[in-house]
Amino acid sequence: MQISVGVVVFPGSNCEYDVCEALELVGAIPRLVWHNESNLGDVRGLVIPGGFAHGDYLRPGAIAKFSRVMEAVIKFAKDGRPVLGICNGFQILTEAGLLPGALQKNAGLRFICRPELVSISTRDCVITSELAVGSMLSLPINHFEGNYTCDKATLDELLQDDRVVMRYEHNPNGSIDSIAAIANQSKNVVGMMPHPERACDDLLGSTHGLPIFRSLLEAAK
Repeated sequence: MQISVGVVVFPGSNCEYDVCEALELVGAIPRLVWHNESNLGDVRGLVIPGGFAHGDYLRPGAIAKFSRVMEAVIKFAKDGRPVLGICNGFQILTEAGLLPGALQKNAGLRFICRPELVSISTRDCVITSELAVGSMLSLPINHFEGNYTCDKATLDELLQDDRVVMRYEHNPNGSIDSIAAIANQSKNVVGMMPHPERACDDLLGSTHGLPIFRSLLEAAK
C-alpha cells in the first residue's frame, strides 16, 4: 500500500515540487497542502519545504506560524506522527514551538548556496533509520538565516537526549556545535537546513538525500 505524505505550501514556498518528486522516487504519494487548509486528510507524514514563506517578512517563519494549517501540523506532530521541516521549514518549526532554538543570520552575513558535507549523529529519529551514525552525506544548502542558535541549557538537553541529527563537517554558517539538523524530544519532528530533495538524482550531483526520504516514509508507515 502506498503511503500519502503531505507537503505544506505557503505563499513563497519554492521547493514543494522538488520534495514531491523525491517522495515519488521512494514510493510515497505526495499531496500538496495549502497553508489555509485546516484538514490534513489521510496523510501519514508531513514535509514543510524550503522557500520564503510570506516573503520572510518580520523574520523567517514568523508569519507562517499563524497560518490555519499550522494548528493541524502541531496536532499531527503532538500525535507522534513524522514531520520534516527543510530550510525555511526548519525555521517555521522553531517559530511554531515544535523545535527549540532559532535560526539567525549566517556568520559573515552572506547568503550561501553550495553542497556541504554533513555527518549523521543519530539513527534515533524519523529521517535517519536507513543511515549509519558517522556516515557522510553531500547535501546542498541554500540560506541566509541558517545559523542555528540556542542557549546552553537547550544545547545540553539536545546533546544529552541524542537529538542532534546532523552536523556540518565544515561549519558554513556559524551554527552552534556545527548543528545542521535537530529533532524534538519525541524524535518524530526534525528540522534540517540542508536540502535533501536536491540530492536525489545522480544527474544533479548525488542521491545522498534519498535515504532521508526513505526513512521518513518508513516512519510514516
